[in-house]
Amino acid sequence: MSVTLDMSQTPLREVNTTLQAAAKAHSNEPHVIVNARGSHAMAVGLDGPLHVTVKGSTGYYCAGMNKEATVTVEGSAGPGVAENMMSGVVTIEGDASQYAGATGHGGLLNIKGNASSRCGISMKGIDIVVHGNIGHMSAFMAQKGNLVVLGDAGDALGDSLYEARLFVRGTVKSLGADCIEKEMRPEHIDLLRDLLERAGADAKPEEFKRYGSARKLYNFNIDHAGEY
Repeated sequence: MSVTLDMSQTPLREVNTTLQAAAKAHSNEPHVIVNARGSHAMAVGLDGPLHVTVKGSTGYYCAGMNKEATVTVEGSAGPGVAENMMSGVVTIEGDASQYAGATGHGGLLNIKGNASSRCGISMKGIDIVVHGNIGHMSAFMAQKGNLVVLGDAGDALGDSLYEARLFVRGTVKSLGADCIEKEMRPEHIDLLRDLLERAGADAKPEEFKRYGSARKLYNFNIDHAGEY
């Protein structure tokens, strides 16, 4: 049995309160949200292994601060989906707007369509798989985690990044400051294969290039002043 929450009849605050209580209680009942109508901040702050399906598209900050829950959006998501995610799995069947997965600490954000600009900005351990393309300034100041892109990447990929790993199968319009192409070693092939399998992505790890930090901006250097 599943629990259906109809947002044409139930206000957002009540929907989120119901989901948060079910997650904390480790409910085995899947929860389904209908008539989502692009509502903002839906299914946020879940702290437990709950399964949530959203029938339709969502506004900004869907599944923010997610911990352990599995959230599937059967549509597209607005800005900041899975922002500050800690663990669990968030799947977007359509496209994601800008700064998807921002500051994410863990878990898997699986975007079946395209992602807009600043995807994975300041990511801190999250795994993000995008089956389509990503926009400009993605992985800006990314500190830790993995960003996998089956399509193309826009301008300034990985600008000022730290130790995050970026894998792109398509073309990269340009690399940001301190981001360089790096060797794909066997451990990276294994890591990428596992991520692609978990995301249900139809691609081979050998088809990707890896990008990472040149580590020239870690400490201030007057010779690189123009890059800061």
